[in-house]
Amino acid sequence: MRESLFIKKNQAKWSDFEKYISKRNTVPASDLADLYLEISDDLNFARTFFPAGKTVAYLNHLASRYHREVYRDKKLGAKAVLDFYTKDFPLMFYKYLPQLAGSFFVFALFVLMGAYSADTDISFVRSILGDSYVNQTLANIDSGDPMAVYKEMNQMDMFLGITVNNIRVAITAFVAGIFMGIGTLLVLMYNGVMLGSFQYFFFDQGLLWESARTIWIHGTIEISVIVIAGCAGLVLGNGILFPGTYTRMHSFRIAIKDGLKILVSTVPFFVFAGFLEAFVTRLTQMPDFLSLLIIFGSLALILFYYVYLPINLYKKSIICRSLTLN
Repeated sequence: MRESLFIKKNQAKWSDFEKYISKRNTVPASDLADLYLEISDDLNFARTFFPAGKTVAYLNHLASRYHREVYRDKKLGAKAVLDFYTKDFPLMFYKYLPQLAGSFFVFALFVLMGAYSADTDISFVRSILGDSYVNQTLANIDSGDPMAVYKEMNQMDMFLGITVNNIRVAITAFVAGIFMGIGTLLVLMYNGVMLGSFQYFFFDQGLLWESARTIWIHGTIEISVIVIAGCAGLVLGNGILFPGTYTRMHSFRIAIKDGLKILVSTVPFFVFAGFLEAFVTRLTQMPDFLSLLIIFGSLALILFYYVYLPINLYKKSIICRSLTLN
């Protein structure tokens, strides 16, 4: 592409960017950050193909202005954390909803495969869950308390152990994405197959409802957030495989930053899931309506935060940007 064509193609966009930054006091910080990345992308392209051209100087000046605004009066403390979780992260996460959908469908596929494998070969359950767990659960079923495994450990020890382990799984799912996403798919495969065979085991024992109403009290959030961590890993893998108009290294840096944000967003949910498993799941005699209230309330919370809120904030940002430019 010739420099003149590059300028003609992007001139209107750059002009809008200049108008946008001139009204910076009405512009959300997250929007400025996104525009800064887009300008940096154009600048890197110009540096690569037109290093001696005037376009580089112009874009460098524009990028510097955006950089100053993005990092001007950077918020610290509790308000910064609150803004991250309620505004900055959900708005950023909107563009990764396709990766979230991909992570969910991959996980769901392997859940079905795990259940099918357990149905065709019951010994498969032991190979996945281990003889010790299966034998202990069968003994609990014989004693009339199939969910007794959730009552045996001290609550606080159980809470800490489960929370740390779940966060470890999430970190593994994210970091494994560096292997072009394949590592993340393997983590999703393992956990999906385990869940499928686990649920089939209780179905085979005639305890599907008993297990579901108990296990999904904490499992709704726990499993959902593992899928979201898988999304973070796929973001990392996509950043390596599909850099788009960015250089591969620049795309990789963006993917790491955004993937880490996704990972950080899951921590409060893992803590909440650990609390439910340690302190609430063990209450196996609670009424069904209360169990269902917790389960569907947890599902609604996940869908609100990771689907509805990103879409809603994105629509608002588009309206805000349009009004600002006009």
